[in-house]
Order: sequence, then C-alpha cells, then structure tokens
Amino acid sequence: MFTTRPTLQGTFGMVSSTHWLASQSAMAVLENGGNAYDAAVAGAFVLHVVEPHLNGPAGEVPILLAPAGGEVRVVCGQGVAPAGASVAHYRGLGLDLVPGTGPLAAAVPGAFDAWMLLLRDYGTKTLADVLAHAVGYAEHGHPPVENIGATVESVRELFETEWTSSADLYLPDGKAPRPGEPLRNPALAATWKRLLDEVAGAGDRVAQIEAARRVWRTGFIAEALVRQSRRPTMDTSGERRTGTLTAADLAGWSATYEAPATYDWNGWTVCKAGPWSQGPVLLQQLALLPPRLPAYGSADYVHLLIENCKLAMADREGWYGDAADVPLAELLSDTYNADRRTLVGDTASYALRPGHPGGRVPRLGAHASVAATGAPGTVPMGAGEPTVAKLPTSPVPGEPEAAADGGTRGDTCHLDIVDRWGNMVAATPSGGWLQSNPVVPELGFPLGTRLQMTWLEEGLPNSLTPGSRPRTTLTPSIALRDGVPVMAFGTPGGDQQDQWQLHFLLAVALREPVRGGLDLQGAIDAPNWHNDSFPGSFFPRGMRPGSVTVESRMPPEVVAGLRRRGHDVTVGDAWSEGRLCAVARDPGTGILSAAANARGMQGYAVGR
Repeated sequence: MFTTRPTLQGTFGMVSSTHWLASQSAMAVLENGGNAYDAAVAGAFVLHVVEPHLNGPAGEVPILLAPAGGEVRVVCGQGVAPAGASVAHYRGLGLDLVPGTGPLAAAVPGAFDAWMLLLRDYGTKTLADVLAHAVGYAEHGHPPVENIGATVESVRELFETEWTSSADLYLPDGKAPRPGEPLRNPALAATWKRLLDEVAGAGDRVAQIEAARRVWRTGFIAEALVRQSRRPTMDTSGERRTGTLTAADLAGWSATYEAPATYDWNGWTVCKAGPWSQGPVLLQQLALLPPRLPAYGSADYVHLLIENCKLAMADREGWYGDAADVPLAELLSDTYNADRRTLVGDTASYALRPGHPGGRVPRLGAHASVAATGAPGTVPMGAGEPTVAKLPTSPVPGEPEAAADGGTRGDTCHLDIVDRWGNMVAATPSGGWLQSNPVVPELGFPLGTRLQMTWLEEGLPNSLTPGSRPRTTLTPSIALRDGVPVMAFGTPGGDQQDQWQLHFLLAVALREPVRGGLDLQGAIDAPNWHNDSFPGSFFPRGMRPGSVTVESRMPPEVVAGLRRRGHDVTVGDAWSEGRLCAVARDPGTGILSAAANARGMQGYAVGR
C-alpha cells in the first residue's frame, strides 16, 4: 500500500518524535553512548524549545518505560492541584468552569521532576549532557515551524495588551516568529545554565540531578514560578486573577513510579497510565471488541469503533479521576464488557451512557448531563490540546481563529525511543504552552493550565480537589507480545489520543506485516477519524453528540455508510487526523523499526 515514508529499520537505535530536531538530538545522545532514557530526556527538553506552543518545562508528562528484561513502569509527571485550589474557592470567584488560561488553571508543574527521576534511575548521562542540545537551540536559535508564528498571531492582541512578557519573547519589534529566521529564547538558556552552575559542585551524576530537583522545588526556579502565580493575569473568564500555587505546593510534590494499567487482547498486552489519565479508555475499547470483527476499514468496522469509543468515553466521564476510587478491574472485566457490547446497535447513539460496574451508579456532573440526554446539537468545542488564550471579546472563549492553512486546533508532543539493548520509552509531554500563561520573564517559559480539566462540582471523580491530579488526556502506550515489549507509540491530540492510537494499534495487528516487520508507517498513514460525543477535556468543555470527523481520504462508500447509520459526519482535510509516532523491536531478531506521522509536516523518525 502507499505510504508517505518507509518504515525505518535497523539494529542500533530508533527515535520517533513530533519534531525533527528533537528526534535528531535524541539520536545524537544514542550515538554518544547514551541509552533510550538519556535520549528521551534530551529530546524532551529540545521539544520545550522547538515546540513552545505545544509544551514547556512547567507542563506535565506521563512516561512509560520498558527496561530490557524488566517490568513496564509508569512515571507520573502530572502535578496535583495546589492546596488552595478548591471548588469552594473557585466558585467564590463566580466561576462555573476553571478558566482555560491563566494562573488559576495551573497545577503543580510536573514535567521537569518526572524527567529528572527517569534520568536519575534509568539514565547514564549527566544533566549537562542531556541539556546541551536544548541550551544550544535556546541560546543560538532554531528555525521555527510555521505553527509557532500562527499561534502567536492568534494571541497577538492578548500578548501586546496583557501578557507583555510573552510579547517581549515572541513578538520582538512586533514581529511573530517565522520560518527561516532563528527563534531564540535567551531567558530559557540562562535558566538552564544557572541551574547547571548551581548543581555543578553537588557531587556525582546522581547528586547533581537531586540538586537540580531541589532547585526546581525550592530554589530560584520555584521562587519565580510562585511570583508569577501571584501576578494578576487576564484569563479566559475576562478577569485578571491570581493563582493558588505556593512555595509549599512546589516543595511538597515529586514525580512517582506506578504499575501500568494493562489489558490482554489477541496475544497483545497493552500498557497505559492509570485512570488519573484517559489511558484506560484504549483498554476499554479493546475489551469491548467482539470475537469477530467486521472487515478492516469497512463502514461496519468504523461504526463499531466509534460506538465502542462513545461507551468508553462515557465511562471516562462517569468513573475516571484522582478524586475517587476508580473501579478499573470491573470496567475491564469480561462480564461488564459483554453487557456493554449489547448497547452497540446498527445506528449511531447520541447519548452519553456510562455503565454500572459492580452495580455502582455513575454520577455525571451538570455539564456532562447535557450530553447524557442524547439531544442533537452542539456545545461549543474548545481548542483541543492546547487551549488557545483569547481576550474575552472572542465569541467562544478558548476557540482559536482559523489559521491561514485552515488548521484550527492546537496539539501537544510525543516521543518514542528504543535502543540497541532493548530499552524502550514512550512519553507525551504537554502543558506550559506559550498560550497558556504569560512567560515567566526570569525563566523563559510559562506555567501550565491542566486544572482546566477538572470540574467545579463536588463529588465527581474529576472534581477539583487539593492534592489530587487533574485527569489528563496525555496517554502514551507500550505494547507487549507474549509478555515481551515490542512497540512504543502515542500521539498528541487531547481527547482524540486514545481514539487515534486504537485505530493505529488495530491497523498494525490486523494487517499483514511488511518487509519482515510491523507496518508502522502504513498504520500511521491509514485514513483516520475521531468523534466528540462526550464532554471535551478543555475549556469550554464542549461536545458534539453523534459527531464523526473523518479525513477526506476515507473511502466515499464508508462515509455514505456512516451517514446511513445516523452519524453526523464531517469530512475534514486529507491529512488532518492524528500525529502518531511509533518505534518497535522484534524480540526474535533484534531488528528495530520506527515511523512518524506526516500530518503537521514536522514529525520525523530517525535511526540506524
């Protein structure tokens, strides 16, 4: 079949990420003797520099790692709600939703500490080694991708009138970044240089990493982040507000290790982060599959996956979150899913239908209950991932203007790496986007906005709760065959991530291999789709019951078949759904492979 690129194959190492500079920087670390974890940290910090509209150091990241010969583990780099971030406090400010931008939406930053934990325990390189590429690009500049400038233009008025520290960095002399003209971030370079200077005398490699973690939590970086949180800042509510993040919040949180949530399907074992993320949605979709599937790519096949997704997403809304005990074993059980499977009929459902695992009764919040009625219609959608800040004059707060190329949504980042020893890592860095909060002038990056994913209603699984993690959409994957890790994959895309990843996984599993290996590139390039029949995770938390958005490359007979089944089908651009990355390793031969998404024109795989 036609593919945009070949699936790469080799024996030394493979990297796939959403930006070619991150991929090549990570590959350079492998070439210099580093392992997959060293390379991942280096690539992640480059992503902060070259995709600042998609992620930053004060954002968050879930990381899945599969050490050669070891057990798959999850590094939770999702920070918690600050101690002062309660429903009562936000309601007292007159808010019904957490703003999509500004310091009130900031959780405790999680990404930096997660990467430090991974580097300390699984890496081999020093902090200076892995930061070198990011420092170089921040100090000397990099050729920015077009979407950085488009994003800055979409928030120009906000930057120039309110978030002036962001204008200083991204609109010097009134000009937005443009391809071919180096984009520099001297403040970020200075931050990392000062950090390295402060930890240089701490001792060996591990001691220096531990010292860096302390500087982030209690040193000059923490002090600057807290100062920024206390500055009145215009947010999507149309008011200038201060945040809740304190020095004690930063000092008291650290990244942690967890066992993954898993599900076995047709010889595959898929590993995800737990239900503080949306990761188990992919597992539930696998559990809902019948023993015999319709023909791959047919209207019946696509209809089945759409309807299964609606059921899994309804359970996400009814059951997932860090503020409740999630009955995950029941949600993945054969009995529960056999019963849920009977709800999938021949026509599209417009209702939000969470199940009753173990006889429990789900509770939906007021916002989600609008979708639960099944009434046709639209609640305005948010900007996807990330939410784009707008002045309150925007008719739909958080909704971005259409860019010149027709694109309207933001996104996030992803990277996958496998090395010659068989170590494997998948990570989805996000948050702390340039359009989330003003740039902290002393640091060169902004706070994040992940608290916008919580509800300002008590008693829900994802209620805003001090000390609890907001449920994140970030959801990297590792897949095993017969108990051995064989593939790491993931994608940007907010609520779409575990839709596109399922479609990719099934395309790999159900189709013939190529050139003696998995058809990673063919599975990434296959026509893709998503639905929005559930409350979105981003401000203003919109939904489109019954919706399906497909690429125009979807066969016309499939589109017609979906419409006959009652789906509200929107035909999008030919290459508009998903930004998948993937790497793989054949445990029998040791052959490594990788592929990257051509959509967005910046994701690349490298390797040899």
